[in-house]
Amino acid sequence: MIDLRQLSVDQRVAWAFEHLPSQYVLTSSFGAQSAVCLHLLTQHQRDLPVVLIDTGYLFPETYQFIDELTARLKLNLKVYKSELSPAWLESRYGKLWRKDLAGIEQYNQITKVKPLERAFKELKVKTWFSGLRNSQAASRAHTPMVEQKGDITKFHPIIDFTDRDVYQYLKKHQLPYHPLWEKGYVSIGDVHTTRPLSAVNDVTQTRFHGLKRECGIHEINF
Repeated sequence: MIDLRQLSVDQRVAWAFEHLPSQYVLTSSFGAQSAVCLHLLTQHQRDLPVVLIDTGYLFPETYQFIDELTARLKLNLKVYKSELSPAWLESRYGKLWRKDLAGIEQYNQITKVKPLERAFKELKVKTWFSGLRNSQAASRAHTPMVEQKGDITKFHPIIDFTDRDVYQYLKKHQLPYHPLWEKGYVSIGDVHTTRPLSAVNDVTQTRFHGLKRECGIHEINF
């Protein structure tokens, strides 16, 4: 088996498109450093479907960032949402994110996990590209570059990138960070469960009130 970590990031992606099964998709939250993978993957396959899960509670800056990158990179963007609108969700369940861990997990299942499962079924996905990095969180520290999620192969081309690697890639290709990056947001999700570093004592508290780090999307086994 080839040692993918010894290859350049472009060689890794070329290998993946040559050896891994199609259909391919890239998921993106359009978070702080998302421009790296959006640019990297679409340079190799221009029409690669990019799946965005829109909870309806993203920051206004995130929606603007999505529009900016979609236009600039000519993304083949596929937006999936919960079958419940935000208003209907709150009418039925209340503000789940204000409740305990179980409430947050239920919210994530409804607004993120279920829409992603529907997206992958409709798009007949066989290979899933993701921008996860080992250095992002303890829960990702031992994630391999290639892993199997049921019938789907998951590939993380920048899994070993450091923050410096990300910065250098963005600078080289003149790509932007998310606009909230400059305001101290290092991990950007929904308005109601995202905090800047200045508002917390530890980076683990910047998402989901410090109760958890993962939203469930990257824990799915199809």
